[in-house]
Amino acid sequence: MNARLDAAALQPDDALSHISQQWDRDIVRQLTDYIAIPAKSPGFDADWAQHGFIDTVVRNAATWVEAQKVPGLKLEVVRLPGRTPVLFFEIAATQSASKQTVLMYGHLDKQPEFSGWRSDLGPWTPKYEDGKLYGRGGADDGYATYASIAAVQELKRQNVPHPRIVGLIETCEESGSGDLPAYIDALKARMGDVGLVICLDSGAGNYDQLWLTTSLRGMVAGTLKVEVLTEGVHSGDASGLVPSSFRIMRQVLDRLEDSATGRLLPAGFHCEIPVDRIEQAQATAAILGDEVYRRFPWAHFDCNGSTLFALPTTTDPAQALLKRTWEPTLSVTGAEGFPALKDAGNVLRPYTAFKLSLRLPPLVDAVQSMQTLKALLEDNAPYQAKVTWEGASGANGWNAPGTADWFLNALNQSSRTHFGADCGFIGQGGSIPLMGMLSQGFPKAQMMVCGVLGPKSNAHGPNEFLHVPYAKKLTAAVAQVIASMPAGDA
Repeated sequence: MNARLDAAALQPDDALSHISQQWDRDIVRQLTDYIAIPAKSPGFDADWAQHGFIDTVVRNAATWVEAQKVPGLKLEVVRLPGRTPVLFFEIAATQSASKQTVLMYGHLDKQPEFSGWRSDLGPWTPKYEDGKLYGRGGADDGYATYASIAAVQELKRQNVPHPRIVGLIETCEESGSGDLPAYIDALKARMGDVGLVICLDSGAGNYDQLWLTTSLRGMVAGTLKVEVLTEGVHSGDASGLVPSSFRIMRQVLDRLEDSATGRLLPAGFHCEIPVDRIEQAQATAAILGDEVYRRFPWAHFDCNGSTLFALPTTTDPAQALLKRTWEPTLSVTGAEGFPALKDAGNVLRPYTAFKLSLRLPPLVDAVQSMQTLKALLEDNAPYQAKVTWEGASGANGWNAPGTADWFLNALNQSSRTHFGADCGFIGQGGSIPLMGMLSQGFPKAQMMVCGVLGPKSNAHGPNEFLHVPYAKKLTAAVAQVIASMPAGDA
């Protein structure tokens, strides 16, 4: 093993102090400007190129990175025809024996607005309050570009030798990263031999320690539509004879999901959970306890002085962690064919359409699942109704490779230094398509998949916020882990 573990060369307290100052002086302001720009992902803004918001956030990020004048940094906005742009930067190694590359990843596109924001907040109206920066996209994942560069700047400021570093910042992650494979193919030679991936697009179990994501679910999404009539008709005239499109929709979904338990019925959508992931879930459950499920914004009410809330599917913390990370689940995320309540007359509607989001366990193949789903939903429709499954997209999940000794030591040391506790390990229920792509291309690389999406941060929903004190410590932890990377093969 040719490993130079020189994290001591980085003064971590000094690093956190300077990084915190940079966040307060500059990064919060940059992210405030970023949040105000509705740079919705192409899946939610078909006219993204004409609107120009994605180009604006890319240009702003590029301008800021270049203004930092990081020694050895070269930056380029790469544009492949017909695809969303990516920001790519390279920083030459200062560690003479270094043979590998650190790849830093983030994205600048955003989820749509959603409803239910607090009266004084909004998706495009940033507000900084009690250490939290509210607004769409700051935590998911606009901060990653700025935090990544700040971590590198600190290594430069302290003259800590580092390996070669590249950055890949995309703009279609929230739409499934459909453009990313083409960019990875185009840029793979420039990436080099990636030995460490730093992805800051994930979550945290709490704000009290560093958290490493160990797995991500895959996803299949599309629109299921049931058509019975060409136009709406009087419900008193037709109901009982014309079958309800909503009832047919329920029957079709019953092929997929047991509505009593939420369990998905096709066996191919399930997989055996690795033993080490079960053990990690048990260890994490001991840290988080019932906060695993209490952290969600349940519909509360007061009954005789006792606060009650809608029950989760399980109150066992370890099972709760596994259910949200290693079990397939179905969510209806949108609907069409329904008038607003105030406009709903006595009309039998001609069609019902649902947008479905199917989360898949990390080891289940998304392409096969899409094929299974199409046949399951469309074949042999009740009453010979017109049932279509369209616009399907999918992405495989990801299960982290084995953790090298140097990497585990660096994670724990940086977490103890900045948080006073060892690193926690947690699976996430969301998807980051890039991780599966990189694991295939660089199977020996260590994966530092972390993020600021802790309790109540509510990415994709109302009142999304970036926890700035946590982001400062995470930025310092990133610098410390890079400083700990061996110069040769670990």
